[in-house]
Amino acid sequence: MSLEYPYPASDLYYQEEIKKSTFIVHIAHTPDLSSAKQFIKLIQNKYADANHNCWAHIAGAPNGSHVLGFSDDGEPNGTAGKPMLNVLVGSGLGEITAVVTRYFGGIKLGTGGLVRAYGGSLNNALKTLPTLMQVPQVQLFGQSNYHQQGNIEQRLNTRYQVFNIEKQYADMVLWCITIDARQADDAVKDIFEISHGAVELKIKP
Repeated sequence: MSLEYPYPASDLYYQEEIKKSTFIVHIAHTPDLSSAKQFIKLIQNKYADANHNCWAHIAGAPNGSHVLGFSDDGEPNGTAGKPMLNVLVGSGLGEITAVVTRYFGGIKLGTGGLVRAYGGSLNNALKTLPTLMQVPQVQLFGQSNYHQQGNIEQRLNTRYQVFNIEKQYADMVLWCITIDARQADDAVKDIFEISHGAVELKIKP
């Protein structure tokens, strides 16, 4: 189960000049690899005339190595994408992609200078990034009599962090409840008790 972690609340644009080179940082919320790739392509097309469009992403929860990626886009190996990824990993953020566009100003920065420029400009951008918290979620399934649904819904909404409640009506009320995963076990026990053992919710595996 993923832990709670911050992610970008909105896209961000940031720009600074370092020894006559212009560094433009774009950051976006990208919950998966597909959205990360789409965002990178968008910036590459927008700044097609730039010398470099280097990028790094954590396209999911920050503890998942399979969602990490980076590219130097023609800069010397290890001077752009990897320093950017190091900044993202160090931030604790998840579901994030950053693209740093460089317009060369005529002064070479050297490998150390490039590392500082790409990592530093991204770090400066992150200081102004608004974030939201991603909470681990699970779904609870079950059924109840019609007369129980009011008590169940009130208890869930007053004691727990519930993100969504879906109900289907047949002979019984069929429940699908999206809830903070850390509260799921307590919610199952609570609903079982207030229904006097009539409603037994199951956590979706």
